[in-house]
Amino acid sequence: MKIGLIGLSQTGKTSLFDLLTGKDSSAHAGGGKNTPNIGTGIVPDERVDFLSALYNPKKTTYARIELTDVAGFGASGGSRSSGATKFLNDVRPCDALVHVLRAFESDAVVSDMETIDPARDLESVEMEMMFADLEMIERRIGRINAGKKITKEHADEISLLQRCYSELENGRSIKEMALSESERIAIRGYSFLTLKPRLAVVNMDESQWGSKDYPQREALHSLCSTLGIPVIELCVATELEINRLPEDDRQLFMDDLGIGESGISVLAKAAYKLLGLISFLTVGTDEVRAWTIEEGTAARPAAGKIHTDIERGFIRAEVVKYAAINELGTMAKVKESGLFRLEGKEYIVADGDIINFRFNV
Repeated sequence: MKIGLIGLSQTGKTSLFDLLTGKDSSAHAGGGKNTPNIGTGIVPDERVDFLSALYNPKKTTYARIELTDVAGFGASGGSRSSGATKFLNDVRPCDALVHVLRAFESDAVVSDMETIDPARDLESVEMEMMFADLEMIERRIGRINAGKKITKEHADEISLLQRCYSELENGRSIKEMALSESERIAIRGYSFLTLKPRLAVVNMDESQWGSKDYPQREALHSLCSTLGIPVIELCVATELEINRLPEDDRQLFMDDLGIGESGISVLAKAAYKLLGLISFLTVGTDEVRAWTIEEGTAARPAAGKIHTDIERGFIRAEVVKYAAINELGTMAKVKESGLFRLEGKEYIVADGDIINFRFNV
């Protein structure tokens, strides 16, 4: 799963990237460089924790998120000439985008904007995304028209792109368009920014976290509800400080501040839900591992996530629900209780299924 972090400058994007990846970045794309900063973050999973303690494997592998952090818009003057389109093009390969929005007050971190208004900032970045998609469409249509011959396929492509262009010109995203399945497939290769699922992360200070309020909170939630963008509220700087403490002290400070769940966990769960993803688990003394698949995936293609040979030679899937082993404590007791099942290739894998695939090649 690839996530792109986008937003205006001085919103705390760099800090969020460091929180999610465990890095300590003093300078990178978020600081104004022209190249994106890329890192990976482990997705916390209490199921993996439990199974790892149970099996004591040689290796424990959590699901991972790849994060791309690009420079904040306005970092070179606060206008479109600051290179917003270039930076946005760097996140086109991502599966989803995260708007990082500033709510925190700080004299030490000077904002380009005179007031704190996350709703206004989100609208500004959404507009930059529309401009970037418009430019991409203009370039593509220009290349087609510059060709020696325009085929029927080219004519159909231009017609579809012109519809997309009209939608964007009228202030609507491509995600809002009524497209047939074949049309969605046809435009998939463009990786339109306004077609991507989006999340909003509001970066609060400790005082705002305590009061659960910040400037323009109502307006932001209303806007995000209209746009279909889930909102996550985090106190990034504080969480980052806590993460740098000895592990034994972290939970104490999180409890004291009322932070019930880590930022990476909150964001990962929201991203999984947004993208329609789930995890199944494999266990053993060699490795306990979480595997990410799309919701609704059948057993056989799920096996291919591990190895194509397992998918090709699929025989049966031995399935145990995580809740069963969590309650009973051992796989032996699960089998004794009749909660161990053999499933065929059409079985739809559920979130948290513990699976051993039987195969023959």
